[in-house]
Amino acid sequence: MQAKRPMIKESVGAQYYAFNTPSEKGEFDPTKYEETIKTETVKSIGTTENAESATVKASGKDYETVSQSSNVELAVEVVAFDPDDLAKMRGDTTRESGLMSSGRNAKRPFFAYGKVVKKVGGGVRYDWYPKCQLVENTDDIATKEDSFSEQNDTVTIRCYAFNDEGDIKNYVDSESSNFPKALTEEKFFTKPIVTEEDLTEITSPGA
Repeated sequence: MQAKRPMIKESVGAQYYAFNTPSEKGEFDPTKYEETIKTETVKSIGTTENAESATVKASGKDYETVSQSSNVELAVEVVAFDPDDLAKMRGDTTRESGLMSSGRNAKRPFFAYGKVVKKVGGGVRYDWYPKCQLVENTDDIATKEDSFSEQNDTVTIRCYAFNDEGDIKNYVDSESSNFPKALTEEKFFTKPIVTEEDLTEITSPGA
């Protein structure tokens, strides 16, 4: 018998995002992203996997259950979010005068979203969601009291399948036996990891 003692989660780390550069037809292009942006403003991240299941019956009994994830929603609670990036995610119109207009029907851009999960004992998990869109965000504010209290917002991000296989997330876990020894957080989040070749490129000798 083999006994294992997996690490428990300790904290959320930094968040990363990179806006996708659309193709000439205005569609999502998994090969082109803008520069990655890092912020350390995350309080918590709630993950909801939306999946569909179908039961295949044969010979009068259940033969197999087929499950397929349609998308993942991330509820990201932050203490602050860059206003220009949030406006871009919302599809708001920003004018040279500084005026921002919001509310019109607009196509929201795709972007890659990355997050860090820190574990007790020094373990980590790095996640990249290559194809995401902002679906909603809160903007609550309350009056200042005698003592300081945090006034956080929640950004809801929907993550979609980014390849023909239907994958929604690429990740590495330091507890995995195949975790690349030379991999660091900075390397992993330099650009969105969409394919295995993307990871090999940053972990190969001399990278």
